[in-house]
Formats: sequence, C-alpha cells, structure tokens
Amino acid sequence: MIAVVVTVALAFVGYAVTYLNGLRLAQRQEFLARVNRQLGDFYGPLFALTEANSRIFRAFMERNARSDGRSPFVHETPPTEEELAEWRLWVTTVFLPNIRAMRDLVTQHADLLNEPEMPPLLLQLCAHVSGYEITAARWAQGSYDQHLSVVPFPSEEIAVYARQGFTGLKREQARLLGRRLAR
Repeated sequence: MIAVVVTVALAFVGYAVTYLNGLRLAQRQEFLARVNRQLGDFYGPLFALTEANSRIFRAFMERNARSDGRSPFVHETPPTEEELAEWRLWVTTVFLPNIRAMRDLVTQHADLLNEPEMPPLLLQLCAHVSGYEITAARWAQGSYDQHLSVVPFPSEEIAVYARQGFTGLKREQARLLGRRLAR
C-alpha cells in the first residue's frame, strides 16, 4: 500500500513540476514574442527614424546655416525668401514624411509601449506633426506667412526615448534568448 501511495505522490509531483515548468516556458515565449514585436513594430522603426531625421537635419543645417553657423530661424535677421523656399522643400520632402511616420508608429502601435500610459513627449510629437500639417496645407494654398509648427519638435527627448527603448529591449531579448550582448 505504501508503494502505491509513494508512486501516486511521485506521479503527482512529477505532473505538477512538468505543468509549472511548461507554464513558465510558455510565459517566457509569450514575453519574448512581445519583446520581438516591440522591437520590430515600434522601438526599432522609431529609433531608425529618429536617427535618420537627426542626421538629415544636421546635414540640412550644415548646408543652409548662416555664416555664423546659426539657423535662419534663430537669427536676428529674418530668413530670406530663398532660405524659406529651401526650408519648405526640405520640410515637405524629408522632415514631414519622417515625423509623420513617427506619429503613425505611436498611433498604430501604442499597445507596444513599455509605459502603462502614453508618455507626454509622444503626445508632443503627435501635436508637432499636426502643427506642421496645417502649415504645409497653407503652403499648398500659396500662403507662406508661417514656416514652423505651432508645437516644438521634442528632438533630443524623442531621440533619447527611442534609443533607450531600443537598447533596453535588445538587452531583454538577448537575456530571454540566453545570450550576452557586448556593451
């Protein structure tokens, strides 16, 4: 009789251990799948877009800065018509498509955010894009009295946010895969 009880108890313990281990592995796989989605659908593209936008903006500034190295928009002397036309060209062909893509990531993939609530800087990004869309619509109608969005672009903040989110998730992904990342 003791042998039967011990056998049943061991079988039950074995089943419980197998069940709990399977549950733990399934949860780990689900977590890894979420991390992969966060990287592939939100933080990776956001990081790439913010880096590309920063680099192309620096290239624009190197090419179009005034002789003292400052932007025509932060200078005592207002921008010339040629400078404004060049700005409109860059905004409509490069900057606006980039920031629209960033905004679309935020609005279409908010479920992939690390935070439980929408970070204010992402809301500012969305508002900045809307502000530029109305400015660009005015340009399309031939009205050139405005050249900037009514909401400032959170350039440095969004770059830091995207970089930290991406690198943090890459570390988590490596940990879940049992790998080490070089620092």
